[in-house]
Amino acid sequence: MLSVVIPVFNEEESLNSFYKELVEALAKLKISYEIIFVDDGSKDKTLDILKNFANRDKSIKIFSFRKNRGKSDALSVGFQKARGDYIVTIDADLQERPEEIAKLLRKSKEGFDIVCAWRKNRKDGISKNISSAVFNRLAHILWGIKIHDYNCGLKLYTKEAAKSITLYGGLHRFIPVLVAQQGFSVSEIAIEHNKRRFGHSKFGFSKLFKDSPDIFTMLFLSRYSQRPLHFFGMIGGFFFLIGTLILIYLSILRFQGQTIGDRPLLLFGVLMVITGFQIFFTGFLADLMTNLNQKNRFVDNPSMIKYTNSK
Repeated sequence: MLSVVIPVFNEEESLNSFYKELVEALAKLKISYEIIFVDDGSKDKTLDILKNFANRDKSIKIFSFRKNRGKSDALSVGFQKARGDYIVTIDADLQERPEEIAKLLRKSKEGFDIVCAWRKNRKDGISKNISSAVFNRLAHILWGIKIHDYNCGLKLYTKEAAKSITLYGGLHRFIPVLVAQQGFSVSEIAIEHNKRRFGHSKFGFSKLFKDSPDIFTMLFLSRYSQRPLHFFGMIGGFFFLIGTLILIYLSILRFQGQTIGDRPLLLFGVLMVITGFQIFFTGFLADLMTNLNQKNRFVDNPSMIKYTNSK
């Protein structure tokens, strides 16, 4: 069974055309399917249109937020509610066509847990293309996953991969990283990309700066979430070392008979030592909490286990 998850936000202009193309594309696949629309607090007639679809099509499920919560939350709901062995996500603006789902399905049969669509010849504005290229290049440098398009809305997942993801904030942009960190295989396939025919983009060049904190969040989660003391200890140790060297230097001056009590450097050195201790023990406490949370991690998240013959 295939589950199609579609996050929508103020998409009244494109929904009718999108739904028609989606149903036609799914019919050609000749497999059972369900369609899950997640309305992210739309202010236009999006929800009314979706309700009309559901009255005619029993394969449709609708979940609607009371207010706009962001794409990560919308995808999380879709993943939780999906029942299919494969889960596809796609945006409703028709820049990625539903007929491309067949390509992703064929690629997944090669044994991949997630297949990302690659908008090889992207038909967006210059600013959006530049910001996307910068983000994709930076992500490739930081995490080394060899794909060209991290943030395309069209992706196909196995059920285990999709349900293993915890999304919030802007982490939907890092889905390939999140699944790869859990040991799932990632691939991509080039698709046709179309110019926007309906509405306007909700993302632009400014998103590169607004969402830059998510890059640091993802960098920390991917490298230090299981060993926070390594991160905080390194920073705390640096501050402590600088403070200690300053105090040693001032102590030598004091033994030489110089007055150091009125030197700002003394206060700075003491501050650095105290700050280093605080940062180090923050990491120590984080490490203890991580250790406690790890005890039942295989029970709480069975998708971490690839194979077992136990009953």
